[in-house]
Amino acid sequence: MAYLGGADKVDGSWELNILVTDLQVERTLRVNGDLHVGGVMVKLVDALDIAMDWSDHALWWPDKNRWLKRSRSTLDQYGVQADAKLHFTPMHKNLRVQLPDLQILDMRPDFSSLGTIFIHIIYICKRCRIRHPEEMSLMKKFDKDDLKKNIKETLNQKDKKKKKDSKLDDSLTVNGNGTLHHNSQNSLDRLSPYNRSPMGPSPSISLGQFYDYNTLQHMPGTPGTPGSPYNTLSPNGNLSMMNGTMSPGSMYSLSFESAMESALANSPPVTTKEAFQYLNRPKNLLEKARVNYAWLDSSRSLMEQGVRDNDFTLLKFKYYNFYDLNPKYDAVRINQIYEQGKWAIISEELDCTEEEAMMFGALQVQVQLQSGSSAGNDTVDSSMMHEGGDDIDAALSDLQESLEGSHLSSPGDITHIPELADYVKFLKPKKFTLKSYKRYWCSFRDTHVAFYRSKEEAVGSPINRINFKGCEAHPDVNLHHKKYGIKLYIPGPDGMEEIWLRFESEEQYCKWMAACKLASKGKTMADSSYETEVQSLQKLLSMQKTTSAPENKINTPNQLDINPEDFVSPRHFKKVKSKQIVHRIMEAHSNVRDMGLIEAKLAYIRAWQALPEFGISYFVIKMANGKKEEILGIHPNKVIRMDMNSGDSLKTWRYDSLRSWHVNWEVRNVILDFEEGKVVFSSLSADCKVVHEFIGGYIFLSMRSQDKNQTLDVELFHKLTGGRS
Repeated sequence: MAYLGGADKVDGSWELNILVTDLQVERTLRVNGDLHVGGVMVKLVDALDIAMDWSDHALWWPDKNRWLKRSRSTLDQYGVQADAKLHFTPMHKNLRVQLPDLQILDMRPDFSSLGTIFIHIIYICKRCRIRHPEEMSLMKKFDKDDLKKNIKETLNQKDKKKKKDSKLDDSLTVNGNGTLHHNSQNSLDRLSPYNRSPMGPSPSISLGQFYDYNTLQHMPGTPGTPGSPYNTLSPNGNLSMMNGTMSPGSMYSLSFESAMESALANSPPVTTKEAFQYLNRPKNLLEKARVNYAWLDSSRSLMEQGVRDNDFTLLKFKYYNFYDLNPKYDAVRINQIYEQGKWAIISEELDCTEEEAMMFGALQVQVQLQSGSSAGNDTVDSSMMHEGGDDIDAALSDLQESLEGSHLSSPGDITHIPELADYVKFLKPKKFTLKSYKRYWCSFRDTHVAFYRSKEEAVGSPINRINFKGCEAHPDVNLHHKKYGIKLYIPGPDGMEEIWLRFESEEQYCKWMAACKLASKGKTMADSSYETEVQSLQKLLSMQKTTSAPENKINTPNQLDINPEDFVSPRHFKKVKSKQIVHRIMEAHSNVRDMGLIEAKLAYIRAWQALPEFGISYFVIKMANGKKEEILGIHPNKVIRMDMNSGDSLKTWRYDSLRSWHVNWEVRNVILDFEEGKVVFSSLSADCKVVHEFIGGYIFLSMRSQDKNQTLDVELFHKLTGGRS
């Protein structure tokens, strides 16, 4: 209502309601539209007349989901009118972050700054000593019911925001530092299996004071900073911020950073029964696609994306392009990747064969055995890792390896073109027909395979010639039945053409599979990585082989009580008897029992990467002018259009032919401009910005150079993932 002055003149002022969240007190101010935001906050503080430090506070507009941070902008410029209800609230709030190994970090980030999700990731990884934070991101905690329907971000945020705002007044109290806290005793403690796990107390790790981008590099208590007050390990085993004093009853003292690094490099074990209460377990391709709606937008603030004080988020590896995994420096990073892969396989996010499942179980057994054995721990001591002399030695070692690598990669005789030639069984599967393989003499040269009826006819023209460039090669192997095959999807004018190849021996399979993988990237067997790829495939198969020893000869190590449910997925657990699973895991364990801790984790990661579905993030989409929903798979080096029901590849586009990518914000379509034409689609299971950020993120990762000391270009990341043309 306008205010009447002494001369009965309307001065244009009106009443503005502001809730001070710290105090749960509401104040009504009389303001004009031309009053700037800074002036509003000054008037509010004067009206409160309370001696407090208000420097970390700002105005939040709940109905518009917007911060009013430009202190010189007026209320009219922001569109604030008399019906608006603002909140005066701290910008730095408490946030709980669950790592891939299910441990929890307590932190206090800035909820208001734009584009700070990426900065939050950098900060967390810096404190946890995880290199290459660009591979990770934050997800919102979501309900299992969210996997049952396509969710549009705006509707989802409004629904959840209303639920949270309706509970705001009843569930919050104020602590000593002026921060709102939930009164509910079970709302947060149920979000980690460690809190109720019988194996020990909750490893909830606190990362210290609030921070922002400007103070990131000069943060007190960062690794290597002397005088940090957070330097003790509490006697109950939880990593937490203390005041620099040793608690009574503690047996020893460790620095906070070293204790945190140790806890993150060797995660406490947790049972599958406990973990399944907190892991998403998509049942089909559609639910796998709906999981990705929960990724936070790197260009928007936490508060604008529905994240509130004391909320729970997930920190995970978003981009499956792991760069420079170095056992000397990456103990924490390797462990977190291993843990994410382990839970992805056990929770059936990825499918694997029975033999692969037993191999993964055997590697998990070896990791747990080595984690409990000081002799088997081949991680490098953190105090030694950061000494100057060790850095120099490591640099010289890396230089020597790079020089040797460049020498080994030289092609030698440039006139020699590698070729594979052998009898191979071929099948082009068709629906509603009997499957029968035909045997051909095949010659694999460059990226082409020529088919002949026999070896003697190879001097003439082939009966068929297929270019494998850009193909998708999936293993079709069963060691028990001596089945060695490859399922291939070959790009064609009408989409992806499916063909199957069958081989007579393991050696033949490994050579052809390695050649197919290189051809998919446009490379030939002349590439220096061919022999390495062959050896990697041979090692992977050797780990899946089992001995024929009788059951009473396979002994479970005394140090480990194997519960088969904790080592294989429910699908395999239901198919095989419990006693048989333990026997088969221990048979497979005989192939890996000599591995050290880091070696076993790296072997697990490599086996995870070899699965056909590894690295694919799914989205439900509808093509422009299309009539039905489809699946889009985003891979580290390609985009795959897939059939919703069967999961078959319909079309593949590689990033090396991508000329531009952006979002049409008016109709919210993603536009990918490839050399062969434009691909335009709308995203139904997640916001179009999430899809765009995945593609831009992989382009960003592909631009990383061989220079191990390169600086992370935050500005370039936002430029490539921002969605603007």
